Amino acid sequence: MLRLPQMSDYDAWYQLRHSSRDFLKPFEPRWTEADLGRRVFAMRVKRARVEAEEGTDYSFFIFLTDGGQQTLVGGVTLSNIRRRAAQFVNLGYWMGQQFAGKGLMSEAVAASLPFVFDTLDLHRIHAAFLPGNVPSRRVLEKNHFVEEGFSESYLQIDGRWEDHVLFGLTRERYEICRYTGRRV
Repeated sequence: MLRLPQMSDYDAWYQLRHSSRDFLKPFEPRWTEADLGRRVFAMRVKRARVEAEEGTDYSFFIFLTDGGQQTLVGGVTLSNIRRRAAQFVNLGYWMGQQFAGKGLMSEAVAASLPFVFDTLDLHRIHAAFLPGNVPSRRVLEKNHFVEEGFSESYLQIDGRWEDHVLFGLTRERYEICRYTGRRV
């Protein structure tokens, strides 16, 4: 299940991010223990709600559900939505260490695609990952994204400008794969 974060998610979010810090550190912008504070989280929740209302960004938490019980496992962000001639969004995601490698992120990205193409009515999704991040490549390939390029010093990760592999998915590719079940 994907949904916007709520203040009631704070304890689960804190525990997941804190316990996964060393796992996430090589793949994310630099953050400190202070970034895990309740007040910072409250600002994130408020910003996520405002951005969703404005239609510019959507920050979703990923939950496993079992008998009414929800377990936070990670997050998916759809950011920098562009309209007019561009009609695209950037995709980002993170997974708690104990849930990684189980196919959950592939499922979460798949669950976000109808929202992007059917609800938001966008034409493209862009995603980028560090060249050595094979699990991230697999998530995108499983969801029919294709490699489109390479960007030198693309994002600041753990305090350093890092190169990234660029992937994309168009509405046309998405619809062919969704309706035929085949890869294009």
